[in-house]
Amino acid sequence: MKLSPDTIRSLARAALAEDVGAGDITTESVVPVESRAKAVILAKEPCVVAGLPLVEAVFAELGAVETVALAAEGAVTSAGKPVCRLNGPARAILTGERTALNFLQRLSGIATLTRQFVDAVAGTAAQILDTRKTTPTLRLLEKYAVAAGGGANHRMGLFDAVMIKDNHRQLLARLGASALGSAVAAARAAKPGLPVIIEADSLEDVEAALRAGADQILLDNMTPAELRDAVKLVAGRAKTEASGGVRLSNVAEIAATGVDYISVGALTHSARAVDFSLDLLDEPA
Repeated sequence: MKLSPDTIRSLARAALAEDVGAGDITTESVVPVESRAKAVILAKEPCVVAGLPLVEAVFAELGAVETVALAAEGAVTSAGKPVCRLNGPARAILTGERTALNFLQRLSGIATLTRQFVDAVAGTAAQILDTRKTTPTLRLLEKYAVAAGGGANHRMGLFDAVMIKDNHRQLLARLGASALGSAVAAARAAKPGLPVIIEADSLEDVEAALRAGADQILLDNMTPAELRDAVKLVAGRAKTEASGGVRLSNVAEIAATGVDYISVGALTHSARAVDFSLDLLDEPA
């Protein structure tokens, strides 16, 4: 997944507007306008790096700061390693410090947690997916970080896949046994080419989803034994996705059941921020 230059610039501008507002009164008061500085951004702990294009955009918005990435997006770095070098107006570097680090710590945290899940299922056919459990207005960034960590993106929103969940099924059940199949047919007629995903809580639900013609069946909160039975029942007629209660401690067991996908809300709603610092260098700029 890539972020367009326009998207990156827009996000950087919005974040700076939130933090700087009418101006950085401290820096403008105490730092001479002609001062220049060099700095590095250091990872304070091992992590998967994500967010450097946002760092570059932040400083580009503030002035003629030269920004050199010292790590690749999605690369693993260790504690104490520099991931970016800066050279330019001291005011711009100090004003942009927190905004740049906020992007980097949040996105690297998501990428790092994602890589841990991806590594945990290595050797199986299962692919780690994110969900829509994201921070409002930051979904694009957070899903970008998941991809940087080696995961894959589920639907971006309500607009790029048909996903019939439990509440949809409950409403359809009022219309009779054939309503689910009719709903799938109507969805395909309205939006041809989009995948149709149906949530299932039991093997009976799985059978109903297969009869309705689902492309993918979300197996919600099933035990490993139930997942194995569901995969056997589906027998390749649809993709299978395990969801609900997925943790690092059990994801390998879930992957071993043979499911195609494992969706993990924690990637975006519970990832811990990675610690980074921006340190000025005692070098002439």
